[in-house]
Amino acid sequence: MKPFTLLRTGLRYTLAVLATTVLFSCFRGGPSEVAEEGLAISPKFKIESVDELYQFLTYGEGSVPLVSAHRGGPHPGYPENCLATMVEVAKEMPAIMEVDIAMTKDSVLVLMHDETLNRTTTGKGKLANKTWEQLQELHLKDNGGTITDYRIPTLLDVLKWGKGRVIYTLDVKRDVPYELVLKAVREAQAEANSIIITYTANQAAAVSRLAPDIMISATIKNQDDLTRLNDLGIPDNRLIAFVGTREPQPELYSLLRQHGIKSILGTIGNLDKSADKAGYQRYAEYIDRGADVLSTDRPFEAWKALSFYINKRNLQSPFIL
Repeated sequence: MKPFTLLRTGLRYTLAVLATTVLFSCFRGGPSEVAEEGLAISPKFKIESVDELYQFLTYGEGSVPLVSAHRGGPHPGYPENCLATMVEVAKEMPAIMEVDIAMTKDSVLVLMHDETLNRTTTGKGKLANKTWEQLQELHLKDNGGTITDYRIPTLLDVLKWGKGRVIYTLDVKRDVPYELVLKAVREAQAEANSIIITYTANQAAAVSRLAPDIMISATIKNQDDLTRLNDLGIPDNRLIAFVGTREPQPELYSLLRQHGIKSILGTIGNLDKSADKAGYQRYAEYIDRGADVLSTDRPFEAWKALSFYINKRNLQSPFIL
């Protein structure tokens, strides 16, 4: 995601603010309301307040490691950034869902990674040039290009479904105002299971100013990164650290743990390939070396390793059912 500024001006942003409440369901033609048929699963988390989310995401000895499903965990027959895909992942594990937020021409917040519709849907062209009504005519494709029955979901529907079921890390794409995303989080009452992804200290500070209670994922790769965030007034207990897509030096994990900050290691790319070649147990090795959360394109394989790791060490959390 390219860096962007917090403040947007002009007609597009004005329309965005005015249209926040006009979010329509990807499952129905009426106002936003998640159709539960086929989507209901048992709760995985018992996190009922932001204070409990802070506690859960504060590092402590015996913390339970987690899988973060990159783009919601796509696999054959199940597209990325799709609610039905997240249901399948969440059936198997207490998961963090990393999802991407884009905005339509008429300012509806939806889940989509790419700027264009070509790769992941039956549509063509830039999503930002399409209205929500136009998007409802499209079907999602899985990563192999197979057309599915699933459609593009709204952020509001996804947030409403996820309460008690998953924790979200929300990747806000360029030209999407943080204000609208945070307003959707408030409307869905999803503060206790939402984390806003940021890529720079200034972005993190902007989110903190707008919503000082909301958890932030911040890129922290060294002492200076953490110091900069602290200097900007962001408390340690509001942070979870993304340490990159390569394993950092052990000293970084030690530093973060001294501050009570859990770390997310992005295994997407080479580390996932390494685990595919060496065997799923490689994911447990990433945890042993200091990671707390694995952001992966292979959530089922990663959870197989982490589940064994958790059971072997008898790790438990009052916030995981």
